[in-house]
Amino acid sequence: MNDIEKSIKDLMLKNKRTLNSYQYTVPSPDTYPYQWLWDSCFHAIILSHFDVEDAKKEIFSIISKQFNNGMVPHMIYWEKKDVINFDWGKDGTSSITQPPMLAYAVWQIFQKDNDIEFLKSIYIPLFHFYKYLINDRDPHENDLIGIIDPDESGEDNSPRFDTLLNLPPVQTREKSLEKRLLLVKENKECNFDAPFCMKNFFWVKDVPFNVIMVENLRALSFIAEKLGNSHDVAYFNKKRDMIVKAMRSLMYEDGIFWSTYGEDYQKIKLKTWAIFSPLFAKILTQEEAKKLVEEHLLNKEEFWGKYPVSTVAMDEPSFDPEGFWRGPTWIATNWIIHKGLLNYGFSKEANDIKNSSLELIKNSGLREYFNPLTGEGLGARDFTWGGLVLDMNGN
Repeated sequence: MNDIEKSIKDLMLKNKRTLNSYQYTVPSPDTYPYQWLWDSCFHAIILSHFDVEDAKKEIFSIISKQFNNGMVPHMIYWEKKDVINFDWGKDGTSSITQPPMLAYAVWQIFQKDNDIEFLKSIYIPLFHFYKYLINDRDPHENDLIGIIDPDESGEDNSPRFDTLLNLPPVQTREKSLEKRLLLVKENKECNFDAPFCMKNFFWVKDVPFNVIMVENLRALSFIAEKLGNSHDVAYFNKKRDMIVKAMRSLMYEDGIFWSTYGEDYQKIKLKTWAIFSPLFAKILTQEEAKKLVEEHLLNKEEFWGKYPVSTVAMDEPSFDPEGFWRGPTWIATNWIIHKGLLNYGFSKEANDIKNSSLELIKNSGLREYFNPLTGEGLGARDFTWGGLVLDMNGN
């Protein structure tokens, strides 16, 4: 681990950027040279293991472009490059968000140094971000948070979204991007008004997004309690419980939580790593968790390849071991599953995922994703997400 830890520290330093008094980390200098929301949350978690002040700077940077309505954009173009240079209709940022891992990252930073002033300085932006998601992304008050673009899931090209984009199980990445850019065009015409217009084009209640919302509302209630905001504690706990109840009512079937779409909550019954994400927020009972792990996670025909956990089940028609979010193993999703397994006492399985993740990085370097069958490193090089193995290791 020592050599990997040094490589991670060196990479975080290499990918650090400073501009206009803000400091942030790019996921990959050549491929992803900007700042992304949930990437920065991951960066803050990684940095908290060896530089708490840099972790705080990462958080302050990502909230610096928060919209008036409370939304935190998923991208900040601090310096425009030739790659991923899209017109989102907003100067210097995108007009969509990403999985709300922000409060969780803030709470993890606080665990390192108990800096109450840090919590005070960040609480108002946090409050308004999660209120935005509760209000604008659940306009009919059905207690599930909606996403208006596949990119908001953090898994731009996941087969969970094929049906809504009218794409076949086997496709090209270019065709998926074409469909997603059409969404951006339609949303620009809507002036990015999520509850009244954008939902007409793409409106998914995605399982991981809601799971992350649940766990982050828990973290936000802890933060509010530290600050003595008892009414906020009660409010966020209530909203968390309501989302969990709605997930059970509208997503759960045959032992699995499925993402849904449409006014009638049609279930997207396609097995991706997302079915394990409820472990992260302790949404399943112990019996349900055991069944899920034994029947699906450890199933060598589905998710437990040579280098688990594949992001799409190997028996799905859309499975592609080298396809972008269509099969490869990603360290961030492994981290979420690892945390979830520990919640339910599956220490051996969690340890197996940690060791497999370490082996992938040792053999192939800090790559964006990995072939779950061969371990080959794929995608961007010098990619920061691999640093999450530090948090798996409990350092």
